[in-house]
Amino acid sequence: MTPKHLLLILAGWTFALSAAAQWQWIGKDGRKVFSDRPPPTDIQDKDVLKQPGGKKGRSVAPTAPVEGTEGAVAAAPPAGKVDPNMPKISGKDAELQAKKKKLEEEETAKKKAEEEKMAKGKADNCERAKKGLASFQSGVRISTVNAKGEREFMDDNARATESKRLQGIVDSDCK
Repeated sequence: MTPKHLLLILAGWTFALSAAAQWQWIGKDGRKVFSDRPPPTDIQDKDVLKQPGGKKGRSVAPTAPVEGTEGAVAAAPPAGKVDPNMPKISGKDAELQAKKKKLEEEETAKKKAEEEKMAKGKADNCERAKKGLASFQSGVRISTVNAKGEREFMDDNARATESKRLQGIVDSDCK
């Protein structure tokens, strides 16, 4: 590693350390609070233990929430001075709301399509099971192919078992 690279790394670390400035104060419940934002205005200066730059106490004017920002912290304008060109903050992003609504609609449509697919599958199973059950109940001899590829006719036990299985499918899918 060259000295030039080392200097770049040290400069990056210095910048990162200054960017990670931390506030420390004692909260109302007596616990230490660590934050990258100044403490609320109701915390007294004597309770502020540390601030960015390694100073004790509070020398930076605290920020207060601006009404309508839904928990976001923004610097409050000086009393009596409001910039008329400053946009009003409503706390809601119309574009974000539109994206959220579109996503919800897509999810609802996806669920509906899945439900329709399941209903169609159940209806198909119902029809096949009814036809198969009718064949078994008609008394016609039914044959199957064994593992060797030979044709075998079902005996009464096999017919009863298959009829019972098909009746279970009819009962569950034909509601």
